[in-house]
Amino acid sequence: MRVHLSGRPVGPLLLAAALLLGALALLGSAAGWDNERIGKLMAQRHGNQAARSFDELDRVISASRTLADADKLKRINEFLNRKLRFDDDDKLWGQADYWASLGETLAKGAGDCEDFVIAKFVSLREAGIAPEKLRLTYVKARIGGANSSVTQAHMVLAYYANPEAEPLILDNLLTDIKPASARPDLNPVFSFNSEGIFTGGAKRPSAGVDRLSRWKDLLLKLQAEGID
Repeated sequence: MRVHLSGRPVGPLLLAAALLLGALALLGSAAGWDNERIGKLMAQRHGNQAARSFDELDRVISASRTLADADKLKRINEFLNRKLRFDDDDKLWGQADYWASLGETLAKGAGDCEDFVIAKFVSLREAGIAPEKLRLTYVKARIGGANSSVTQAHMVLAYYANPEAEPLILDNLLTDIKPASARPDLNPVFSFNSEGIFTGGAKRPSAGVDRLSRWKDLLLKLQAEGID
């Protein structure tokens, strides 16, 4: 997502969040995946490269399940940041804004910021991190240094050890996981998870959303890959 917020109202972002939230609410209740079945489906739907990449990811997740949350975050964030390259949706998909399933992202070996966040969210949930600790977060990212007035829409994944905690930021642009206070270049607009939508840096959701039929495409793609 490479759009200047000055030219893009927040309303469409909230709609996009609501659409994604409908799918992620269901993912939050997932009982765990069948890695052998998913590997076969990845190969059938997306090719052998996707299956091989999924097998690598699954091994990282499996090795992380017994670790503390901080170590899960570090291992999975580093793996996906190293494994995937950043590219725009228009180049990858021929569309201005396309949110890819995990299999689609692994098949391309690339994605934009939203695709990185979705892949991390799905992987960390499978590693055993509670869904309420993770929020997909839209930010205004300041480009060009501390005194720059140029901002760009961006998405990161925020981890909250508890609802009152300062979040840790997982970002495809920076492999080091830092607390939000150490990322003055990011200004949160809103975040969301299965609990609802959080405005700015709010600790409690200000709005909830129902499942929206428009976003069933992503959910169906994930289900077709064996990710329930």
